[in-house]
Amino acid sequence: MSQISSDDVRKVAHLARLDLPEEKIATYTDQLESILEYVGQLQEVDTKGVPETTRAVEVTNVTRADGVQPTPVREEILSQAPQR
Repeated sequence: MSQISSDDVRKVAHLARLDLPEEKIATYTDQLESILEYVGQLQEVDTKGVPETTRAVEVTNVTRADGVQPTPVREEILSQAPQR
């Protein structure tokens, strides 16, 4: 039994503002059907006890501490403005 129809592909293409040629609708329908079958296989995997994650490897930003530092050219910069 098919999970997705040609009309579904047309509707999604319309919502995504994609101009799909009619001769490609059958191709995309088959491809999307294959994707949904694969997702169905993944849903059968037992994931009890596996913590939810957003990515396979946690990523942390390496940033410097913010600090106020006076600029040595403050007066030079301000002198370029029309009004102070």
